[in-house]
Amino acid sequence: MRPETLRKLLSQIADGQVSVETALARLRGFPYEDLAFAKLDHHRTLRCGFPEVVFGAGKSDEQVEQIFTRLAATGANTLATRVADSAAARILARFPKTPPDAGRFIAIVAAGTADLPIAEEARVTAEIMDQATQMIYDVGVAGLHRLLADSALLRQATALVVVAGMEGALPSVVGGLVAAPVLAVPTSVGYGASFGGLAALLAMLNSCAAGVSVVNIDNGFGAGYQAALICRAGAVWASEPDRRADQGARRG
Repeated sequence: MRPETLRKLLSQIADGQVSVETALARLRGFPYEDLAFAKLDHHRTLRCGFPEVVFGAGKSDEQVEQIFTRLAATGANTLATRVADSAAARILARFPKTPPDAGRFIAIVAAGTADLPIAEEARVTAEIMDQATQMIYDVGVAGLHRLLADSALLRQATALVVVAGMEGALPSVVGGLVAAPVLAVPTSVGYGASFGGLAALLAMLNSCAAGVSVVNIDNGFGAGYQAALICRAGAVWASEPDRRADQGARRG
């Protein structure tokens, strides 16, 4: 059940349109759906603010499509990651993607063209969570002037996902330019001594820039998800000035 659905149900109880017993019957249903090969967590939206995400790797096209279809049937935005092209084609044919509304945005910053698959995973994740994005690609520290040319756009972002392989220096540079949170994503791009992204990961974990947090190697999904949560929280905070003022007055 989505938060909007639950809110509507609670309003109906308060208005006397739905009895407590009827509402309890609606809520008593199993919190998951058993498909034999998967148990779908339909209550994750209430707990975490976004439905369960389908991890496509290792699943057949039919399994991915069936899981995605059942999750989408709840009316919530639905996301599948790391799916085969054949599975993606089947899903997109049934569920066309709609772009989010513009306004606040997440900047998706990638050091090099080789980092784009991970950056795109972060972008799609943020957009499926109804957050607008701006892409700033191929702006690694080997040509710092390329990044600085977009410094005004960087400072407008509510949150930033910064993706880099090799030595992983880009998130530290971006973190020194902006006031918003930076989600650093190390990628496995690089030569032998990069150790499949471990060098970039350790560099990002040792960043001298405040405000930089780090996700796992190649985890564009995790960074996009976290950035979207930050934007959502900021939107809620900005939309409730009266409640904040009242809380401040009570503390005073």
